[in-house]
Amino acid sequence: MPLDELGLLVIENVGNLVCPAEFDVGQHVRAMVFSVTEGEEKPLKYPVMFHAVDVVVVNKIDLLPHLDFDVEGVDEWCDWLVEAQKASRPDLASRLPT
Repeated sequence: MPLDELGLLVIENVGNLVCPAEFDVGQHVRAMVFSVTEGEEKPLKYPVMFHAVDVVVVNKIDLLPHLDFDVEGVDEWCDWLVEAQKASRPDLASRLPT
């Protein structure tokens, strides 16, 4: 595959949340899609993954009224994540929320 000719390459993991956190596959950025239907305990069960990624996309939030999912602390966690990203990647700081 002519990697030097590609503008974007997305590598998807369809397994669990352990393997993609522990192995470097040459990525520049790690993103994780986290569905609220998976349960609020996932950050506790897979802390390495939540610490290893650059961004977490939370999806299926439209289902929150139908789930027993505690969103308490999510705002604080998002604030912490943004500040940690700004500190570790000053080149991206201007593109992050304030």
